[in-house]
Amino acid sequence: MHRANWLAAGIVAGAVAVLAEIGGASLASPDHPAIEYTTRPTNDAVSQLNRKIENGQVQLKFEGVQGYLRAVLDALDIPVESQMVVFSKTSLEMHLISPRNPRTIFFNDRVAVGWVPHEPFVEVIADDPRQGVIFYTLDQKPAQRPVFIRHDDCLVCHESYSTLGVPGMQIRSVFTAPDGRQMRQFGDYTSDHRSPFGERWGGWFVTGKQVPMRHLGNATVKGPDNQEPTAGNPTMGSIQVDLDSGSYLSPHSDIVALMVFDHQVQMINLLTRVGWETRFALYDHPELTERLLRDDSRDLVDYLMFIDEAPLGGKIEGSSGFAEKFAARGPRDHQGRSLREFDLERRMMRYPCSYMIYSEAFDGLPVEAKQAIYKRMWEILSGEEKDRRYARLSLADRQAIVAILRDTKPDLPDYFQAVTR
Repeated sequence: MHRANWLAAGIVAGAVAVLAEIGGASLASPDHPAIEYTTRPTNDAVSQLNRKIENGQVQLKFEGVQGYLRAVLDALDIPVESQMVVFSKTSLEMHLISPRNPRTIFFNDRVAVGWVPHEPFVEVIADDPRQGVIFYTLDQKPAQRPVFIRHDDCLVCHESYSTLGVPGMQIRSVFTAPDGRQMRQFGDYTSDHRSPFGERWGGWFVTGKQVPMRHLGNATVKGPDNQEPTAGNPTMGSIQVDLDSGSYLSPHSDIVALMVFDHQVQMINLLTRVGWETRFALYDHPELTERLLRDDSRDLVDYLMFIDEAPLGGKIEGSSGFAEKFAARGPRDHQGRSLREFDLERRMMRYPCSYMIYSEAFDGLPVEAKQAIYKRMWEILSGEEKDRRYARLSLADRQAIVAILRDTKPDLPDYFQAVTR
């Protein structure tokens, strides 16, 4: 039942077709001298925070059952409203996780933090603008200068087909037994903004004031553990979100936060993949770079501009205030418009171009990769691209996106000043 990720298949297969001509080192080996994932110094948000702690600029306060959690969120500028809650046993601390003691995840554009009550550390995934995602833990023991420790052993799970073959994040939707165990006989799904809502959030709690679509969240599988797979999804029984206010920072697992995270995880993996492939090609065979980027930029831009986004089933409204916090971060054009504004009736974003175009992951791409991406974006936004797949972007959409980018993206090529047709 595992859902095939056609974008992952496309970008990986396209790269293989080009880079197979190179031979030698593997497609995007972490140890290749153009990458040096395990040895090159990092400049992600956590390594920066480590340096601030070491020189005394930042002190992390240890508090009660949550330990360093709130201090870490504050230091990394991650809103509590971003909290998402997982009750399936699908992560490192699976022996602790259950519907009664679920795991929480918090995030912003650069970092994701994971924590479950009684866990001996706080887990952090940070996106380095060159290297991609880096994995850390912070021991839950009071210390004058606590230190985040890097863990490359996380790549055992976090470097796979579902992460596009590079160190990355993944969101899984699984069928879960009442005690939180994954019922593997029913398969699972990998989620992003293209996934049908009927396949999303298995093993997750979902909260919202308005949630019109059916999904797999807030439910466990009914029946015996050894039941045989059926043609469709198994029979599910609902469970209630009940987060002890003494243990958890928030009672919410906001549907809007879940939707944004679905989008962001795959966007980061794509940016990492394209960055690695470009550096790999430039290092060994620069003559193949243009051909490689012609294919990769099409796939990345389609995702960046929500071309295959799953339709919404009606008006969505979150419960935690995440949407307001997220939208307020801007940046905004001279008319006050932002790529972080939500629609949440027809589609997720009001202006269908990802806010991740402002991210350090995007800005850290090789110049050649950004040039190819901008060129492909302009083909679509200018109206030059006539394929019917892009008809979902109206003239008003394209004009608004171009105008916002002109005001807010400093390195935008000059041809973005031309008229959008």
